[in-house]
Amino acid sequence: MNIKNATLVLGTALVLAVAGCSSVSDSGSDTTETTATATTGGAETPAAGAESCPSAPANADATPQWTEKGTTGALQMVASTATEAPDITVENPFSVDATQVKVLVEGDGAVVPETATVSVCYVGVNGRTGETFDSAYANGSPATFPLDGVIPGFSKAIANQNVGSKVGVAMTSADGYASGNPQAGIEVGDTLVFEISILGAS
Repeated sequence: MNIKNATLVLGTALVLAVAGCSSVSDSGSDTTETTATATTGGAETPAAGAESCPSAPANADATPQWTEKGTTGALQMVASTATEAPDITVENPFSVDATQVKVLVEGDGAVVPETATVSVCYVGVNGRTGETFDSAYANGSPATFPLDGVIPGFSKAIANQNVGSKVGVAMTSADGYASGNPQAGIEVGDTLVFEISILGAS
């Protein structure tokens, strides 16, 4: 068994491409850290005036809000707090045969419509490798994008949730990058895992 604790290694938060879209670029920031770019065509803009994403490490003693056995491997997830980033620990290779969404913390805001533009903090981990490939928590800035402009599993996790909620999602390759995303280190068939904090919707 190979257990990996996904650490926030990226310096730039990136927005997830609609599956099958061939446009790949980074957010334009000049960073010397290794970044895996999984973004597309103008989907991401900084959330002007929005609250920041916490970047302090999660409390090592925090109790996971989600523990899941996969088709292979397993995961544990601790939601972000007001001051701490989330923690995702993967026994890899972790995979699921159906996309699963788990509400980690229930928000008390308005329900997010399927056509909303949302502001979120999030981190994405590749279930096969256990490595973080994308993180808004890493640079402290939320991402804002329309739900119809991201991979299906990401919008499935957010739509119909309450603003203020923190959700986890483990998505199949079909709901993520069915054709892979080499620049982000994502191969065909990879299960992707996210923790998402929903800050706002319009």
